[in-house]
Amino acid sequence: MSHTTLPQSQELIYALDIGTRSVIGMLGTKKDGKVRIVAMEKLLHTRRVMMDGQIEDISQVAVAVRTVTQRLEQSAGCKLERACVAAAGRALRTQQGYGLRELSAPEPITQTLIAQLEASAVAQAEQTLKEEGVAHQQLLLVGYTATGYQLDGYPLSNLLGHTGQRLETHVVATFLPSGVIDSLYAVMREAGLEVASLTLEPIAALNAAIPADLRLLNLCLVDIGAGTSDIALCRDGSVVGYTMATVAGDEITEALMKAFLVDYATAENMKVQLASHDSLVYTDILGLEQTCTSQEAQEALEPAAKMLAQEIAQRVLELNTTAPSAVFLAGGGSKLAGLREKVADALGMDVRRVSVAGGHFKATAYSDLFSLDDAEYTTPLGIAVSAGLGLINDSCQVTLNGARAKLFCSGDITVMDLLMMNGYNYYDLLGRNGKPLVVRVDGRRTVLYGTPPQPAHLTINGAQAQPSSPVHPGDVVEFTPAQEGEDCILTAQQLAHRLEATSILVDGVEPASSDIIPSGAVVVTRSPQVAQAPQAAQAPQVAQAPQVAQAPQVAQAPQVAQAQSPVSPAKAISTATSAPCKVYLNGVAVTLAPKADGAPYYVMDLLERSGLDFQHAQRPVIVQVNDQECFFQQVLQEGDRIKIGYADEVKQL
Repeated sequence: MSHTTLPQSQELIYALDIGTRSVIGMLGTKKDGKVRIVAMEKLLHTRRVMMDGQIEDISQVAVAVRTVTQRLEQSAGCKLERACVAAAGRALRTQQGYGLRELSAPEPITQTLIAQLEASAVAQAEQTLKEEGVAHQQLLLVGYTATGYQLDGYPLSNLLGHTGQRLETHVVATFLPSGVIDSLYAVMREAGLEVASLTLEPIAALNAAIPADLRLLNLCLVDIGAGTSDIALCRDGSVVGYTMATVAGDEITEALMKAFLVDYATAENMKVQLASHDSLVYTDILGLEQTCTSQEAQEALEPAAKMLAQEIAQRVLELNTTAPSAVFLAGGGSKLAGLREKVADALGMDVRRVSVAGGHFKATAYSDLFSLDDAEYTTPLGIAVSAGLGLINDSCQVTLNGARAKLFCSGDITVMDLLMMNGYNYYDLLGRNGKPLVVRVDGRRTVLYGTPPQPAHLTINGAQAQPSSPVHPGDVVEFTPAQEGEDCILTAQQLAHRLEATSILVDGVEPASSDIIPSGAVVVTRSPQVAQAPQAAQAPQVAQAPQVAQAPQVAQAPQVAQAQSPVSPAKAISTATSAPCKVYLNGVAVTLAPKADGAPYYVMDLLERSGLDFQHAQRPVIVQVNDQECFFQQVLQEGDRIKIGYADEVKQL
């Protein structure tokens, strides 16, 4: 429609809360230090397409996201292209990390130094998790909070602008398995939206519900959704931890389903009506209309509500060791009658210190059109506030090919790690030779190679980089994948010309000049040079045969040499002018036979000899020549020591 053809302005914030039970979208703009909400839409899922905050049916969730987006486009009069989202705390892993940076001399502390300091702390937290036995999972950093700083031994709330030499910080870093994030991105792609920013739901909820000036107190936020209850704790001015419980509003719904023999949608409707109706009318799974009092329904879900409160209390005490000063309940599940009292009892707190969130939303957000003091709006408001007021750790973001990279980076990842997070693999760096044509000519195995790939282009901040180069906060990475070479496809006439034969027989038959030669064919030359042709092919075949089986990448560089050389292809095949080259690959001596065209060997020629499955590698790989980082195109010299392997293994060589 014409009124949605305008692009989304940079100032317009689209906050999208993709929840287990519903999708809520909000549009807002920053004004006077707050976020002004100008449009809002909510849509319930028509069936259970998410469990415990995890997306299960990507297509159906994407349909709901598109519907909410289209409705908001009607209100905004523009095409929404990007949205800010948050990941649920399912399978959440939280770890504290310590960072230290010592300067050579006292100097003013810049934002770059702070970002590098925090990145080192996050990296240390991630390493701790791996050492604790979760290395088999690919953990992705989705947020962190610095809990304190020290400058030359003195505690400070902010280092920026101060002058000092020894910088320290502690962070609470939050990681999720990659599958949780991948499904979220899949929904956004299918809905036609770009991810403008990503944070964690408890981080977003806390930013909305508990203003920074209240965080000196030991406060707890519990965001009770349908699938998960996300928990965040703060004290002494900082957020000190996140955790989650896999029990939430769905457990209450399921208790009603079992007690009254109703489906999920009916039970959800009954739960919503509990607080406002004295009696509930519903249709059970047998198709019979039934009636019960709200009191009867409350009694039926009492065990589930008590279990929810006890699980929340247990998680809070595990994280905080004692009951906090106050607890804020947020999310749709916080509306359950009697839950506030049950949580207070489970924590041993005065019930007056447990409150439903909403009273502090006005500190960071407001609307002229909607009432925002509803606990169910905690997460979408938090997403909008986090993005609009710059509360997301932008210093830990990396730009890849002009767009924000898929996730925050932890500060210790390589370019290869970053590329793999965003859908690339090692072969995008290496490329592949075009397939060779392998035939048997006058009894000799002959390999006619395809063209080499066009190399990948990789830079960091405009400078040429290598896959093992580290990525730092704020880096700009540009990557153009390698393009595969063309397969060697020859007609009978072309093959005869390359073999310098007047004619050829293929598998005992004289082919038409335009017939394509199949790989594996037996070729007999018919020409005055017939006695010489096999001899011409013989010398290189002895050297080339094992390379075809073990390292097809060997052919990349020679093809370039042939293209630049005036020597005919047949002579290029028959001439071997270089001497054998002895090198050491991962400490083992390797003698490289002369190439047919006399071209040198390159680092890329040894990649497949390393034994690594580059296409499925999940750990950082190091490529070095004589203990120095190198490019794939580096020429090998006699005696060179090459290391190709996983970083942790190469360091032991």
